[in-house]
Amino acid sequence: MNKLREIECFIAVAELGSFVKAADALNVSKAAVSRTVVELETRLGARLMQRTTRRLSLTEAGSLYLERCKQIVAALEDADQVISAGNTDPTGLLRINAPQTFGVLHMTHVWPCLLQRYPGIKLDITLSDRIVDIVEEGYDLAIRIARLPSSSLVHRKLASTRILVCASPAYLQQHGTPHHPDDLKDHMVIGYAYAADKDEWHFNGPAGPLNVKTNVRLHANNGDTCVAAALAGIGITRQPTFMLHEHIRSGKLMPLFPDFDSAELGIYAVYPSRTHLPAKVRATIDFLVQAFAEVKWD
Repeated sequence: MNKLREIECFIAVAELGSFVKAADALNVSKAAVSRTVVELETRLGARLMQRTTRRLSLTEAGSLYLERCKQIVAALEDADQVISAGNTDPTGLLRINAPQTFGVLHMTHVWPCLLQRYPGIKLDITLSDRIVDIVEEGYDLAIRIARLPSSSLVHRKLASTRILVCASPAYLQQHGTPHHPDDLKDHMVIGYAYAADKDEWHFNGPAGPLNVKTNVRLHANNGDTCVAAALAGIGITRQPTFMLHEHIRSGKLMPLFPDFDSAELGIYAVYPSRTHLPAKVRATIDFLVQAFAEVKWD
């Protein structure tokens, strides 16, 4: 079986959530699609999908494989477009949205380099922690920090970051050091308003998953505000390592709960479609992938 055909069938089933819909989209029989996916799982030695009579869902291995398969397909289509477009130089206005803190800390040095590399490109950059609708709001590209970005968008991964719980030495000296996430109920917490799990923090420890309802003293929709409050000894916060690494290295913040796994998030460049991708977008994404090939915050 052609591996590209396997990937094509797997992506169709995963994105459409149905073998029947995938068969219609690929103009083949349902039996052929089902057989292809089974043969793929057999070849890989891993179950990629959970099937019931009512629904179909990806396993953890399936989610990881889907992300890699999409990158492969995107790379192939990019290669086709480079040739068909005659290697047109990237030109024109590029509207980009990025998270506030990440944009300030780690992207301000990238944009001048991009403009020097591609003199025909103009940039319009918006920094906001709000999740924008890049289609409705007219963005060409956005930077997202998430476990996986929306399946309705095409994406390429730039880097990873871990989420750490931490506090200042002054806070810990005054209030004591919590040794288990359950101890958070006796401490003041600084909460990030846009966090997916809000004020209930999720952990994965020796005994398995654990959810803890926190006592939030300060809410903010900006990570810098949360970190500043933690540095001032107001409470315990939870932020990504791309924000915390310098404070932890200097000893101004202390990471907590070493026996509990830190959540890992991907940093992605997302865009509406890979079809007829403009040269300016393709070139910018390739540039960002190279710019974040070696990150130092972990």
